[in-house]
Amino acid sequence: MASIQSLLENATLPDSPTARLDAELLLAAALGKSRSYLHTWPEREPAPQQAQTFAGWLARRQQGEPVAYILGRQGFWSLDLEVAAHTLIPRADTELLVEVALQLLPETPLQVLDLGCGSGAIALALAAERRLWQVQGVDRIVAAVDLAERNRQRLALSNASFSPSHWFDALHGQRFALIVSNPPYIAAGDAHLEQGDLRFEPLSALVAGADGLDDIRAIIEQAPAYLQRGGWLALEHGFDQAGRVRDLLCARGFSAIDSRLDLGGHQRISLGQWQP
Repeated sequence: MASIQSLLENATLPDSPTARLDAELLLAAALGKSRSYLHTWPEREPAPQQAQTFAGWLARRQQGEPVAYILGRQGFWSLDLEVAAHTLIPRADTELLVEVALQLLPETPLQVLDLGCGSGAIALALAAERRLWQVQGVDRIVAAVDLAERNRQRLALSNASFSPSHWFDALHGQRFALIVSNPPYIAAGDAHLEQGDLRFEPLSALVAGADGLDDIRAIIEQAPAYLQRGGWLALEHGFDQAGRVRDLLCARGFSAIDSRLDLGGHQRISLGQWQP
C-alpha cells in the first residue's frame, strides 16, 4: 500500500501552476482530513477506496478540470462555499471587492445589492462581516440562485437573501446604499478563454462582448435608478480596463471615482458615488 507521502510525490500535474497544492487538496478531501494531517502523518497508508478516489480526482485534474469543481467547494474570504460548474469559481482577487465595500460604509442598517451573485461569495462575505446590513444577491441563472441559497442556509446568515434577476430587471422600485458586482468582463475571442481553469467555467460568467465591457456598461447606465443618494457602485473588471470603466462612471455622472489595486498590483476594482 502507498503512503500519503508516496502518493503526493508520485502525483503528476505538469500543466498546473499549483501542482503540489492541488494534489494535497485532493488527497486531503479523499481522506476526509485537513492538509495539515498530510504533513503530520506522511507515513500513513490511505485505505484502498480512499486511494482510488484520489486517483480518480487526480486524473480529472490532469485533464484540466479545476479542483473547485472536482471537490464541489472553494474557500473565499473566511467562508467555505459549495460551487458548481454553472457558476464562476470565487477567486482571491475578488476578495478585494469585499474589502472595498467594507471600507465604504459603516456597520449600520443598510440595503446592499450583489449583481450576478453566482455562488453567493461576495454577498455572503459581506453579510458575515456586517450583520446589520441586509444583503441581496441576484443572478439570472436560477441554478446559481439555488446554490447561493444553499450556501446561505449552511452558513446560517439570516441577513442575506437571493433571488433570480437579470441585472436590475426584477428590482423595480428598490434602492440600495451599495451595489457591488463581479460581472463578465473578458472580451469574446480572448486567448485566455482556452487556457487553464477558464476552459471549464461557464462562458456566460466570463464573456461580455467584443471588448469585455458590455455588462459593465449596462450596469453603470442602470445603477443610478437603484442607488440611494450618496450610494456607491463598486465593480470588478479586467486588469487593463480600469481607465475605461472610470470613463464610463464619469460619463454617467458618478463622483468620487477611484480604482483599487489587486494582489498583483493591477487596478482591479473601480467605484463611484451617486450624488445627483
